[in-house]
Amino acid sequence: MQTMGAKGAKGDSPVPADDAERAGPGAARDLLTLLAGTATAAVCAGGLLALSGSDSPVRGPFTLFFLLGAPAAAFSVVLRGPDPLGRAIAALGGAIVVDVLVVHGMLALDLWSVRGGIVVVAAVSALTLLLVPVRRLRERAARRRRDR
Repeated sequence: MQTMGAKGAKGDSPVPADDAERAGPGAARDLLTLLAGTATAAVCAGGLLALSGSDSPVRGPFTLFFLLGAPAAAFSVVLRGPDPLGRAIAALGGAIVVDVLVVHGMLALDLWSVRGGIVVVAAVSALTLLLVPVRRLRERAARRRRDR
């Protein structure tokens, strides 16, 4: 139950100080950080559940979350141009493309297995994340050449 504070003599806001502190821009940033941490934990749990062969009822949803979340996170880090919503949509589309290409390639080579697919998707995601430090090194080298 939320209580409303009384207006002060100077026309202060009727919101109590506790709620005013939580309603600031820092609260939204804290919520996004919490959601990102929760999503990261769910992605890691999905990968571990899929690789361990657990019979848990949450194995399927968490594995699906891993298959979409790992490549999408990698692509969202690599993409730096679009606004956050556009980056999220492009990253999710890229994750779906990676998953379909992995399945298609493994089926075409007659190498399909669930664990193998998980490992390949994780490897593609990790290699995509490696593009970020490579790009930073290349930009740093280009700046040094320009400054000479």
